[in-house]
Amino acid sequence: MNSIDKKLKRVRRHKKIRSVVSGTSERPRLSVFKSNKYIYAQLVDDVAGVTLAFSTSLGKNKGKNAKQIASAEAVGNDLAVKALEKKIKKVVFDRGGYVFTGRVKAIAGGARKGGLEF
Repeated sequence: MNSIDKKLKRVRRHKKIRSVVSGTSERPRLSVFKSNKYIYAQLVDDVAGVTLAFSTSLGKNKGKNAKQIASAEAVGNDLAVKALEKKIKKVVFDRGGYVFTGRVKAIAGGARKGGLEF
């Protein structure tokens, strides 16, 4: 299976998830995107079409897989701090079509440790 097929499958899974999961201003969507090097997370209000807060590992990550998982957890924690500053406690988790393991799970754990509920 080549990388184009993998990407198409992920996009198909993400579309199916997005047909059910939607964020509001009271309960925004915590959206996750990961590349080979970095991971990104943002809180999105789908009704208004705006990003309320975001966090990324861009420039913070200089190591191997264990450090990537640690930086993903830091991204989740950082996003939770930014969300709590804006008085957002509850979110809807959108894994972006990725399997809920590794860095995606680390973001969720970091966000939960930071005080977000989902």
